Amino acid sequence: MINIRKLEAELWESADLLRAGSKLTSNQYCMPVLGLIFLRYAYSRYKMAEAEILENRPSRGGRVMPVEASDFAAKSALYLPKYAQYDYLLNLPDDIASAGILNKDGHTMTSLGEVVNNAMQLIEEQSEQLTGVLPKSYTDFSDELLSELLRIFNNSALDEVGGDIIGRIYEYFLNKFAKNIASDDGVFFTPKSLVKMIVNVIEPKSGILLDPACGSGGMFIQSGDFVNHSGMNVNNTMTFYGQEKVEYNAQLCLMNMAVHGLAGVIKSGDEANSFYHDAHNLNGCCDYVMANPPFNVDKVKAESAESAGRLPFGMPAVNKNKEIGNANYLWISYFYSYLNENGRAGFVMASSATDSQGKDRDIREKLIKTGHVDVMVSVGNNFFYTKSLPCSLWFFDKGKSEETKDKVLFIDARNYYTVVDRTLNEWSEWQLKNLNAIVWLYRGEAEKYQHLIAEYKNVLGKAISFEESLHLLKEELKDLQKRAKIESKSRWKK
Repeated sequence: MINIRKLEAELWESADLLRAGSKLTSNQYCMPVLGLIFLRYAYSRYKMAEAEILENRPSRGGRVMPVEASDFAAKSALYLPKYAQYDYLLNLPDDIASAGILNKDGHTMTSLGEVVNNAMQLIEEQSEQLTGVLPKSYTDFSDELLSELLRIFNNSALDEVGGDIIGRIYEYFLNKFAKNIASDDGVFFTPKSLVKMIVNVIEPKSGILLDPACGSGGMFIQSGDFVNHSGMNVNNTMTFYGQEKVEYNAQLCLMNMAVHGLAGVIKSGDEANSFYHDAHNLNGCCDYVMANPPFNVDKVKAESAESAGRLPFGMPAVNKNKEIGNANYLWISYFYSYLNENGRAGFVMASSATDSQGKDRDIREKLIKTGHVDVMVSVGNNFFYTKSLPCSLWFFDKGKSEETKDKVLFIDARNYYTVVDRTLNEWSEWQLKNLNAIVWLYRGEAEKYQHLIAEYKNVLGKAISFEESLHLLKEELKDLQKRAKIESKSRWKK
């Protein structure tokens, strides 16, 4: 198992030494460095997809048919032209000017920075949603510095870490680069195990999925994996929409989705501020809503929020400054309002929202009376990467069965976790399955539970077989040793 924290620390230590030797500020340095991590991770997924494509590739005249961009789209991977592949960039000669390398427009390039910029432009041509998104300021770096960065990020550990690895390293680097930016912008990485739990309970299959606080796009990544693992092609069955106020995060989301071969529409900036805008006009239209919104936001303009609608249970409390002092129930109302008649929502929420008083309590009562609150999960401390606070996972389902219409499943998982290190906990894959099994039984989905039991028996059976084989091996070794002694004695007697 890869120690992601060790990987981050190694990448940061090396990159920071180089940053100290350049004239660039943290803001100038941050996105280009993350762009190189994007290139490296995209190349890793490209090579994995290429191997799968070539495995059963037909041939003509003894020659295997060349791979095409459409082949990679089917594998949820981004196609990379030769001159945008990480290995190509890594193995370029020191003297770029004398190598006669042409850019996409046919002009000779004279620096490594130009070559990397050209690689980014070539990738943008492969993905419409990446147009104008990737960093292209690499001529700000000296060739020596850029070459060293390429070498540093050529880390095989990036091949083995799945999920929203770009988002997690991004948050780590952003906190290191400029902590004031991180706190001002509300950068808040959603832990993989929490996202997987949400996706497992929501079970996205087809239709519209909205994340109105999408950050680096982790909800989209895990949903894509879930749909693809079920045997469907996510880009044929799902439509992803996201809103993200912070431009930096929206860029990262688009990069992240592109690496995983996902298409989506992400809006950013002021028009994507979910408190004041339904940027995609999706109120009442979504099959799925997933989010990890910023907790306990204050100073939301009450009149603007009210005029933006999506408040089926009324407004939260407004203070004398005509501001909403805590926006948790704005988010909760939005998530419910966006759902269509059979839609499901799953989101992370501050633990305090489950028993807050005043107007929040009134909204909560109305929400419960709809019969659409499905599952509530209490999560313990240290699940978040940069915060130690506990939280809750809320789930809505407007298409609940009659048997569960007037029921809500509460799971207290505060003391259920795996320790990663001193300050970080998570749910393991088996713990996620176990939590999911509780939900299945509550929903009356006994067949899924039986499949899990069969999976347990299969794994335990293999474990028993291994132990038995180890015992037999030890016995065989003893027998061999005994035979060897007997043989040596008989030889000595001779």
